[in-house]
This record gives sequence, structure tokens and C-alpha cells, in this order.
Amino acid sequence: MKTVMISLNSIDKVKSFVNEIARFDYDFDLISGRYIIDAKSIMGIFSLDLSKPIQLDIHTDDADAVIEALAPYIV
Repeated sequence: MKTVMISLNSIDKVKSFVNEIARFDYDFDLISGRYIIDAKSIMGIFSLDLSKPIQLDIHTDDADAVIEALAPYIV
């Protein structure tokens, strides 16, 4: 598992983020405070506080391609 901090501070960023991670078959969790949601759920993402960075857990050992695809969002 790999953990990174990401920023999704606009509606367009949220939509493009979900489209990017939907290409991968891995599980992704977004963690904000005590809330953990599926990162592929656009409605779940909008339930979080998007004004501050959010922790993204990538559930795979080979996360290099994912990290490269998500580079614009990583803080």
C-alpha cells in the first residue's frame, strides 16, 4: 500500500481525478479526519472537506503508474 496527500480544491479537479483513477483496477481510499470513502465515488468525495489536503491510500504494491498519473493532484 502507498499513501500520498492530494489536493482536490475545485469541481473540475475532482472530476478529472475520478476519471484518472477509474482507469486502474486497484482500490483507492480517501481519508479525511475520521471519514474513509472510496476514491472512485464522486459523490463521496464531495462529502469531504476539500479545502485542505486529503490522504489517498493506494492498495497495490506497484503504485508507480498511479503516482505518475496522479502527479497534478499530489501535494
